[in-house]
Amino acid sequence: MLRIKIPYLITIAVSILLLIIGNKIAVNGMISFQNPSYEVVRAKIERVIEHIDQNFDFLDDYNEDEHYDDLSYMMPGKKIIFEAKVTTGNRKGQLITAEQSFSPMLIDNSKEVAKGDRVLLVNNEVGWFFGGYLRINTLIILGLVFVFFLILFGGKKGVNTIISLSFTCIAIFAVFVPSILSGKNIYLMSVIICIFIIMMVNLIVIGYNKKSLASIAGCTGGVIISGIITLIMDKALYLTGLIDEHSRYLINLPGDLQLNLKAIVFAGIIIGAMGAVMDVSISISSSLWEIKEKAKTISLKELFTSGITIGRDIMGSMADTLILAYIGSSLTVVLLLSIYSNSLLGIFNSEMIAVEILQAMAGSLGILFAMPLTALFSSIIFIREK
Repeated sequence: MLRIKIPYLITIAVSILLLIIGNKIAVNGMISFQNPSYEVVRAKIERVIEHIDQNFDFLDDYNEDEHYDDLSYMMPGKKIIFEAKVTTGNRKGQLITAEQSFSPMLIDNSKEVAKGDRVLLVNNEVGWFFGGYLRINTLIILGLVFVFFLILFGGKKGVNTIISLSFTCIAIFAVFVPSILSGKNIYLMSVIICIFIIMMVNLIVIGYNKKSLASIAGCTGGVIISGIITLIMDKALYLTGLIDEHSRYLINLPGDLQLNLKAIVFAGIIIGAMGAVMDVSISISSSLWEIKEKAKTISLKELFTSGITIGRDIMGSMADTLILAYIGSSLTVVLLLSIYSNSLLGIFNSEMIAVEILQAMAGSLGILFAMPLTALFSSIIFIREK
């Protein structure tokens, strides 16, 4: 038992140490774009003071000059004045008067505030404004439900999954993202993050054994394939990295920070593919280990053939999962392009859709190559004589 616990604790300690060091390096030189006077607080609405109708007179001249017949531009707006009590932070207990505005120029289906609602209030130097309903508390409850059932059904493996998932999120948001904003090489940092996550997840979830070694090797090979394909297609497709309005905001950041948008696309593809590739690699290595344990006399060739057979069954569902995930995430964009484009060719030729297709294809090819690589490494490592 002691031999099992010590490597596990060492992995946890080393992962924490690497994340701390990585964060220190990543935030060094990071440019902050936040306005120090911009303040956000949590609050609970105590009472609604007044409803005010707003007339946007300037829209009349606008519509007259442009000859618009759409009467929605001439609909009156609305402003709701309310009082709320701050629930956290330095202002806890303080009563703040704020407003919620509805403009005819913006499509806003938010619910009107009412007594007892928990909201975010934003101070933008002019005054306090409604910043949205507080959702984080509900998400925390959902997260706790997820953790509960993960431990209930997974036991010790479930606990290890939670730990590895926590380290993965910290690596992305506390190391990778700050490293981009501090001007570090995005290609290099994305590779480092992938290596860390692959090794950390396998060692924590599977442990120090031949299964994790085979899974790490196969997963690394699959992610490398995805990265190479992405780099090749980057040149072949003449990508610019301007795939949506968010990308355009990134090239107009204040200060001297110049982000490489193509590198961000590369990072997004290999990090997104890594999860699916790792799933395939762990599944195949664990399955082949069980086969080897039950069939002591199995040969390397037979074990490799079994790995290929298992991989083929996994391959179809994982490829579908990856592609459907990307389609689901870009469904709004696809609908928008379908409405305003006169050509199906034009839709698929747009860089926005081309990058989504590249993500799906690069990730799926990573899965395809991870399958035989993991089967091969597993066969060699498991059959090898001590």
